[in-house]
Amino acid sequence: MNAQQSAFLADLLQNLQIHVMDAHLTQCIESWRLHNFTPAYNKLYWILNGEGWIKIGDQELHPRPGQLCLLPAHSQQSYSVTSNLPYFKYWCHFTAHIGSFDLFQWLDIPLYMKVSNAEQMTTWFKELVALFHDSALTSRLREKAILLQIISCYLESVPVHMLQQRTEEMDRLDQLQRFIEHNLHKSITVEQMAKSVHFHPNYLIKYFKKHFGMPPAKYMQRKRMDKAKFLLTTTSLSMKEVAEQTGFENTNHFTKSFRKETGFPPTEYRKNVRGSTSLSNT
Repeated sequence: MNAQQSAFLADLLQNLQIHVMDAHLTQCIESWRLHNFTPAYNKLYWILNGEGWIKIGDQELHPRPGQLCLLPAHSQQSYSVTSNLPYFKYWCHFTAHIGSFDLFQWLDIPLYMKVSNAEQMTTWFKELVALFHDSALTSRLREKAILLQIISCYLESVPVHMLQQRTEEMDRLDQLQRFIEHNLHKSITVEQMAKSVHFHPNYLIKYFKKHFGMPPAKYMQRKRMDKAKFLLTTTSLSMKEVAEQTGFENTNHFTKSFRKETGFPPTEYRKNVRGSTSLSNT
């Protein structure tokens, strides 16, 4: 994956919404089979023992113990046993949405990986299953954290590419992002954003929500805050100069907006972040 695609996906991942739908440890039975099923959710299979086959689209796999399999949402799937020793496996169903799309609708990645640290993977899945069946409020947060660890491990262990059919879409979204980035110091309108990618303004609003999970104005505000944080912690610009470079009418408006977004006034944020950075480097 090239630098442009990596930066684009990194920006999208800020809006990732993940939800665990099901998680279990299962000994499959000899009648375990299903043909031509297209789920709206992703699946992860952590194979502990046994034999079987899985078909995802046109690709047929024969996962073995020690392999982690990903069955992406919206792909046609079939599976079955191949012997009298069916799979013993941890499994999880989940969604990973960025706007209206699933994360794996953007990525071209291998559908299984050999896990180098099987003990760690088993520990993660064991904890994920326990959390899923725990009704405690904090379990809903912790199960997301564990699932993100598993997904991160997967993506770190396999080559990651952008799906070919998504590159044109990515180029359009990247063009839109670059227009916004280059105009953060201005008060730009939805009409101007739409014109930059040859869209009707009403369509742009729907398009934005579909891909970024938020309206254009909210995205613009987030980008302004990100740039303000960067300028506050990496430059000696005055509050007035930071406000001007991030599109705020005046220092007072910038200070109020920044405090509402972060909980800190800009001067205090600069002092705290620079202070923590200095301490971490000593």
